[in-house]
Amino acid sequence: MKIQLLENFRALFYTPFYAAFALGAFEAEGVDVELKSSLGFGTALQALADGEAHVTWGGPMRLMLARDKDPAASGVAFCEVVGRDPFYLIGRAPNPGFRMRDLLSARVATVSEVGTPWICLQYDMRRAGEDPAAIPRAADQSMAANAEALRRGEVDVIQVFQPFAAMLIQEGAGHLWYAAASRGPCCYTTLNTTREFIEKNPETVLRMTRAMYRVQKWIRDHDGEALAGVVGPYLSDVPPAILAACCNEYKANQVWSTSPVVQREGLHTKREAMLSCGAIRTGLSFDDYVDSRFAQQVLAEDS
Repeated sequence: MKIQLLENFRALFYTPFYAAFALGAFEAEGVDVELKSSLGFGTALQALADGEAHVTWGGPMRLMLARDKDPAASGVAFCEVVGRDPFYLIGRAPNPGFRMRDLLSARVATVSEVGTPWICLQYDMRRAGEDPAAIPRAADQSMAANAEALRRGEVDVIQVFQPFAAMLIQEGAGHLWYAAASRGPCCYTTLNTTREFIEKNPETVLRMTRAMYRVQKWIRDHDGEALAGVVGPYLSDVPPAILAACCNEYKANQVWSTSPVVQREGLHTKREAMLSCGAIRTGLSFDDYVDSRFAQQVLAEDS
């Protein structure tokens, strides 16, 4: 059976998934997986429901939203891959003593492509005792457009992921204010499917989880240059040196999980962030949208 794995969108912080294909991790576990491009942001769970894909990767935020709307929603996460927030705040001027309140007096451009980065930044603001609604914020431009606006001096700080952050810093056009990974575990990206698929194909789910754990150990044992050499064809628009530097940065910031087990602490943070801004209304329990059996088994096998 060929498994259709739906790509959420192409991004550098999804490197472990591209590495799984480049390193032959799925083949090594005896599962035939085909990478399929998403039809657009926020469509992955519907694609699973419609049978257009078997498994997808993406933020557990989508699972929470679906479950909050419909308690019978069957979407479930089974393998964590990105455990911390991969986004940054990059400012025009240096700000080594950055505090969240600094955003209240700056022209801020946040991510428009997906909702999670802003949801999490709002949570950071509230935990710092600040009101995110008071930020003078532009929220309708892409990260690429915001990077250009920063270069032109039209905004003071932007919210971006790699390689935008590294390229701006290398040019001298931007300075690191805040790496959101410093928040700690935040369960950013998981492999997701439906409970119906798991019930019918438990061995496939186990093998896919085991394959990702192979990749996690490979990434642990190799530096950014080696990783860039592996995934370069999937991120051909990023210069190799920048790609290697970004991979090292994400490794140093513990953005990529070293275990396939979905972290309860990280998922709790994500849930609290969503509750704090009203994205969800119910305090969902961990087991509502996580199936940990396969990741736990993979770890138990790996003595």
